[in-house]
Amino acid sequence: AAVSKTAGWGFDSLLACQAFAGLRLLKPYFLEVIVNAVSENAGKLDPVKWVLALAVLAAGIYANAEYAALTLLYRVLAGVVVAGVAVAIALTTRQGQATWELAKEARVEIRKVVWPTRQETTQTTLIVVVMVIFVGLILWGMDSALSWSVNGLIG
Repeated sequence: AAVSKTAGWGFDSLLACQAFAGLRLLKPYFLEVIVNAVSENAGKLDPVKWVLALAVLAAGIYANAEYAALTLLYRVLAGVVVAGVAVAIALTTRQGQATWELAKEARVEIRKVVWPTRQETTQTTLIVVVMVIFVGLILWGMDSALSWSVNGLIG
């Protein structure tokens, strides 16, 4: 019996490639083992990374106070660089990576939003304003009627 699906159709059998089929099946397993090993060790340094990020921020705040005589532009630029370094360190942690993924997913979701046109926004705003005034007048009328009736009973 022919082993190949193409037997009898004028194609050569692919039996020679089946020698490497076992390696193709093992490749995902080895990748999974490597990813698991890296992810297990990745979280162990997170506390150190957070302390380092906070230390960088603290050093930036101290340097800003120490060099108060410098031009404001230089201090702002240095502050931006220090904050960037601290954020870059924080993004290497698990929580930082999760936050970055959340931000990317939120950006994708925002792109899916269908924003109203200027005309729709104006019409909706006018409807809300008219309804607020209408309900306000109804409540004012009810309050006046109740106040008048209570004054009539009490005297």
